[in-house]
Amino acid sequence: MCNEIDLDKIDINAEPPAEEPARQYYFMARCREWVRSFERKNNRSPQACVVNMGCQMNARDSEKLRGILEQAGYQESVSEDADFVIYNTCTVRENANNKVYGRLGVLNGYQKKNPRMKIALCGCMMQEQAVVEKIRHSYPFVNLIFGTHNIYKFAELLCTVLEMEDSEGVRKRENRMVIDIWNDTDRIVEALPAQRKYSFKSGVNIMFGCNNFCSYCIVPYVRGRERSRAPEEILKEIEALARDGVKEIMLLGQNVNSYGKNLETPVTFAQLLKEVEKTEGIERIRFMTSHPKDLSDELIEVMRQSSKICRHLHLPLQSGSTDILKKMNRRYTKEQYLSLVDKLRQAMPDIAVTTDIIVGFPGETEADFEETMDVVRKVQYDSAFTFIYSKRTGTPAASMGEQVPEEIVKRRFDRLLKEVQEIAAKKAMRYTGSVQKVLVESRNEQDENLVTGRMSNNSVVHFPGTEEMIGKMIDVSLKECRGFYYIGEVCGNG
Repeated sequence: MCNEIDLDKIDINAEPPAEEPARQYYFMARCREWVRSFERKNNRSPQACVVNMGCQMNARDSEKLRGILEQAGYQESVSEDADFVIYNTCTVRENANNKVYGRLGVLNGYQKKNPRMKIALCGCMMQEQAVVEKIRHSYPFVNLIFGTHNIYKFAELLCTVLEMEDSEGVRKRENRMVIDIWNDTDRIVEALPAQRKYSFKSGVNIMFGCNNFCSYCIVPYVRGRERSRAPEEILKEIEALARDGVKEIMLLGQNVNSYGKNLETPVTFAQLLKEVEKTEGIERIRFMTSHPKDLSDELIEVMRQSSKICRHLHLPLQSGSTDILKKMNRRYTKEQYLSLVDKLRQAMPDIAVTTDIIVGFPGETEADFEETMDVVRKVQYDSAFTFIYSKRTGTPAASMGEQVPEEIVKRRFDRLLKEVQEIAAKKAMRYTGSVQKVLVESRNEQDENLVTGRMSNNSVVHFPGTEEMIGKMIDVSLKECRGFYYIGEVCGNG
């Protein structure tokens, strides 16, 4: 979604505005001037590569980074051998950190060949002080580091990095990094540009941060406390997206069910959904993630009555054992979770329920694991993301005793995965022979004569089609179920 501000009309020789977002557009204009100088000297535009390494919240942040770079005049590149590379990092698991360190070694090689190359790091991983210190000492070639709370300042920080060069493209102060990490913020800056990955669907942040402090999770420490956007700002963004041709939106938050609690005039997530549904042009509404402890009867009723909210709910279980759930600080019991799923299925028999499950949490006994298997069999999930627990430095669970031996965890994980896959494959078959509306998302990667789309319940469908179908809702007859996806054909004229 492009902004309507003409950067060429901004006086970059004046003092930068104090208020946001005008201040950031001023710095975008200054970056654009640097880019024009680059173009004159090199007879080409500089290339920028944004690499997203995290969740859908990160993916939406990456679209904002791309939008700012686009406004500054950079051309997008899919290659990390570019003039500017930024990693939007994840830190949910420690191996995500190791992946970044490995990639930085590769970028160092690219930068030696192209001394004007700039390298930036942002996102959740950068909120950890030990990480920043390691990068400062072991990877001095990195130009810019910032975190999750001040991503809106990207244009200003980028301008600082670019203007640290002399006329020959050499940094004025050797080995000087620009580091700007905030511990927290209550600020939300609206109306910054974004470059969407898809023309027909988009994520929309409705809140930031998390108040839950699950004992295994680092997110509240790196994303901060919950902050909800004003409903009028959310609706304004969605209306603009609809005018731009977007048909499907995904409302994003670490726990969307607690939306609105910190607003001056509290608004429930269910109330927000009812307002979003009124937006003309929007045909599908998705949201994630939902925390079971905050999933209200009001929300279930709004979903039941809606013609736009998709029949799919991602409802993380994490464990089926009430004892383990207590140690995880999840604040619901096995029985409460099962009761919640029963309510959902009674209200919407066709709803697809997906989940997250952790195997091998500290203290998990065989009996605890069997409780998880019991929930899986009773709920009959349409799919599940299954994870082996790994210590996450900085979380309470990392210092817990009773770490489960690796070989036991692996056996349990394999049993769980087999059960989940068998159930999901059987459940998927229930739509065979029916006609479903499918939002076409792309050409099929394996067969260019096919296109790929999704049903309301998030099931994937492949069927013969053309590129002109992408972004459209098509009635598709589901001819064959192949485990986790369908093969179909267009009904009538499509």
